[in-house]
Amino acid sequence: MIKCSAGTAKVLGFKELKTDAQPTTAYLMTGERCSHDCSFCPQAKNSSSRADLLSRVTWPGFHREEVIERVAQSFVSKELNRACLQVVDSKNALEETKQFLQDLHSRSAVPVCVSCAVGTLQAVGTLIAHGADHVSIALDAACERVFAENKGGSWARKYNLLHQASQAFPGKIATHLIVGLGETEEEMLWTVQEMLDLGVTIALFAFTPVKGTRLEGAEPPALEHYRRIQAARHLMLHGLSRFEQMLFVSGKLVDFGLARENWLEALAGGEAFRTSGCPDCNRPYYNEKPGGVMYNFPRPLTFEQSQQVLLELNI
Repeated sequence: MIKCSAGTAKVLGFKELKTDAQPTTAYLMTGERCSHDCSFCPQAKNSSSRADLLSRVTWPGFHREEVIERVAQSFVSKELNRACLQVVDSKNALEETKQFLQDLHSRSAVPVCVSCAVGTLQAVGTLIAHGADHVSIALDAACERVFAENKGGSWARKYNLLHQASQAFPGKIATHLIVGLGETEEEMLWTVQEMLDLGVTIALFAFTPVKGTRLEGAEPPALEHYRRIQAARHLMLHGLSRFEQMLFVSGKLVDFGLARENWLEALAGGEAFRTSGCPDCNRPYYNEKPGGVMYNFPRPLTFEQSQQVLLELNI
């Protein structure tokens, strides 16, 4: 079985679903109950969450061959532009992922990002050799302190692997960063700058509490906190400012490091506040409930939304 996000299942014709934003990427997941124990993840080994959850999204399962065939067809018909495979870490995860890439690419040239708990440069190279367009090595936590509290293991080892992989496979490495796990804005943006300097693609998430996880009772990040991270990342990405130019007070960002009229102009279109990650990744409602607070917009912002997000920066 392959699990599909609810929105992906709709696009692939497996289920009916009312939505105002369809995914532009096929979000797929293999495996169940990870060998790791991240505090925020429904798939963690000690989580009591539903087995069909990742973040707040449900992931129904369907027959593997049918999923592969429908993803291939949807790419040809331009309903989907990419596939993203989330691999729950298990004993045979790497071999199963290699086989999935081989089978999918025997039917279609759809670009595929793989998010997998790889531990070596060799494993990264193996996935790329089998057709992965991007390999995501998820830091999740912005610094070693937050990593130890929420994931365990060595933040430095994962950071070093990102460094090595980005040098060995330029343009093909990505990472995830989750805002709201207890880091300061200064800690998060230091890591954002480091990743951008390495040429690593960043997918930015807002922490989402899920029942059954260790952090089920924690609060998601304040909207203004998340907006400042989004805005600063955008300015860094486009070379308009750098971490070293920005000003922080007690860990909070208070100055983007360039004139107000310049950053207002750079942010006015709203692009900074859309879903970040690989090309064509929009992850509709991954961190949000329909009708609720929008952390990552899955489509271009309206003029009114663009004006509102600038007010939400509170800077």
